[in-house]
Amino acid sequence: MVRPHPDPLPAGHGARRVLALPVPAGEGVLRLLPALARALDGRGDALHPHAADRAPHPAVGAGQPLTRGEDDPADPTAVVVATSGSTGAPKPALLSAGALRASAAATATRLGGPGAAAGPGGRGDEQWLLALPGHHVAGLQVLLRSVRAGTEPVVADLADGFTPRAFTAAVARATGTRLLTSLVPTQLARLLDAAGAEGEEARAALASCAAVLVGAAATPPALLERARAAGARVVTTYGSSETCGGCVYDGVPLDGVVASLDRDPGPVPGPDGAEGGAGRLVLAGPVVARGYRGRPGDPAFTRTAAGRAFRTDDTAVLGADGRVGVLGRVDDVVVTGGLKVAPAAVEAVLAAHPGVREVVVVGVPDPEWGQAVAAVVVPTARGCSLEELREVVRQRLGAPAAPRRLLLLEELPLRGPGKPDRSALRALAAASGARLGTAGDARSSSR
Repeated sequence: MVRPHPDPLPAGHGARRVLALPVPAGEGVLRLLPALARALDGRGDALHPHAADRAPHPAVGAGQPLTRGEDDPADPTAVVVATSGSTGAPKPALLSAGALRASAAATATRLGGPGAAAGPGGRGDEQWLLALPGHHVAGLQVLLRSVRAGTEPVVADLADGFTPRAFTAAVARATGTRLLTSLVPTQLARLLDAAGAEGEEARAALASCAAVLVGAAATPPALLERARAAGARVVTTYGSSETCGGCVYDGVPLDGVVASLDRDPGPVPGPDGAEGGAGRLVLAGPVVARGYRGRPGDPAFTRTAAGRAFRTDDTAVLGADGRVGVLGRVDDVVVTGGLKVAPAAVEAVLAAHPGVREVVVVGVPDPEWGQAVAAVVVPTARGCSLEELREVVRQRLGAPAAPRRLLLLEELPLRGPGKPDRSALRALAAASGARLGTAGDARSSSR
């Protein structure tokens, strides 16, 4: 059960405002549980979690009152979470107490277990393992779900970064009968790739978890297959700060969440490269933020019969059964020779190649085609060539989707909780020109 910690926030501030909440690394994060419990109840000021070694972003307006439309006495704004800022300055999402409670309850219901129906101070059988930064929405949700379950999370030691040894040690300290965790694909890959006795222990620790949520970035199918073959109960998640984190699990929206497509401004490529089957993903329901701090009337937020709705920056397809297939960001679509190519579709094909460990597909300027499809790959020991990658994509998706450039790296640059930094990768691929080679040793290559 939760051990008592001194509450770091003074009580009684008068008018509700946004209060900065520095989130320390390591077990110091446990001192924040009382403040988070109060926020989840809708009491006190709204909190803005941020890394303890950095100041809050000015857009958050830390210390300033919530303005009209940013709060509601019937459902107070509990947390203001800054987005990861992939397209510019972070946008602070206003998450209400009701939205956070709905998210935690829907997650518990979907993941099942004896304590699924329990609320705050529940049965104590569910325990979460925190292996992500607590100021990002995925890590924050681990803390909030712990508050709801009435248990204290076990915290992985990330002082030296995420390592299989640190994950195994955290699992060993767990006391709950059902251990759950949330990871990003890179972390999952590290656990599966670890060698020797350390690797065996890490995979055993992974398999001991009742559920392993994997999100923040697309998880390659080959990685999922490896994880499940190792006994891991992996659940892929999709969501954002604006939806209280993950709200689509294994392609199926959580209870109360409704997914739809906005076809404006026109057709985009589907997973097979054909146009017309996809659109911009819209998510509605009780988990959606009430808007952005300092941006009243932002068009990303609307009202629907299902409640508040968020118009995402991602394209998707919807199956006949309502299953959501996310294809990637709208502005990541590559237009080459006048044809649109969905990077996610190309990535899915390349990720299955035995010479590819990780891959990101981006568009780079090209004097002949407008944009060229470029594959940035972390290779396996087997390795891969541009010619063979082009051929496998050509067979599956057609010639326009086949990459014209290949850049091999030892590791992908990441941002936020573990998303590939597409802006940095786009710049690297553009700077490399039409080149190909091994990691750290590029050689000239034709298209």
